[in-house]
Amino acid sequence: MPRENRVRVPIRWRDLDMLGHVNQSVYHEMLEEGRAGVLGRAGENAFPLVLVHIEIDYKAEVRKDHDWVEVVSSVAHVGKKSVRIDERIERSDGVVATKGHAVLVAWDMQSRTSREITDRERSALEAA
Repeated sequence: MPRENRVRVPIRWRDLDMLGHVNQSVYHEMLEEGRAGVLGRAGENAFPLVLVHIEIDYKAEVRKDHDWVEVVSSVAHVGKKSVRIDERIERSDGVVATKGHAVLVAWDMQSRTSREITDRERSALEAA
């Protein structure tokens, strides 16, 4: 089973829309916090990654009275150039609010294109 990383994120008034629940765009910010947490485990082996795909299924609303959510992320697959991270958002009452995944590619800062993941980077991602 992949190792899960949990990041607690408070619900702010500015996160809410006119219906009184968290706006869909805020979920992307929350999920980014979760990805940063799981990728931060690579430590000194961290390397540039670029988000190329995200998929989110909205399961339940999140309101201000939920106070906080936990973003749960884990490395699901490491490919030749990309890594898939499974992610979900759980409300403070344990209900899963969103579920989905993100795909990121290794990035070459000089050529400004994707590149292959090295063996050392692969090991760091798999350990995360």
